[in-house]
Amino acid sequence: MSNLLYTIAVVLVILWAIGFFAYSLGNIVHILLVIAVIAVLLRLIQGRKV
Repeated sequence: MSNLLYTIAVVLVILWAIGFFAYSLGNIVHILLVIAVIAVLLRLIQGRKV
């Protein structure tokens, strides 16, 4: 499960970077970045509880 979260986070960050430099996706890329950060934070929080 942890590898899946990191994979999703990396993909979302890459999409955000592409959109940020291309200016073609608008505000959606910022939403993707927020989702990626939340995924990483959830992984860190869950990792500390276990």
